[in-house]
Amino acid sequence: MKTLYDVQQLLKQFGIYVYVGKRLYDIELMKLELSRLYDNGLVARDDYLQAELVLRREHRLELEKETKNG
Repeated sequence: MKTLYDVQQLLKQFGIYVYVGKRLYDIELMKLELSRLYDNGLVARDDYLQAELVLRREHRLELEKETKNG
């Protein structure tokens, strides 16, 4: 799992589609949903950790992009 798209596909397997309208908010909501899946034992630890790293990286990049533009 290397991209945000991969994380979206993981969530999609559980019927979770995230679209708030702002990429930063989408990433934050995906983090919450991923945590819920992991806490309930539906996602393997390795998949969870990889997805969490992807989401953290994407969140950081999106924040950098916002501060640069804003």
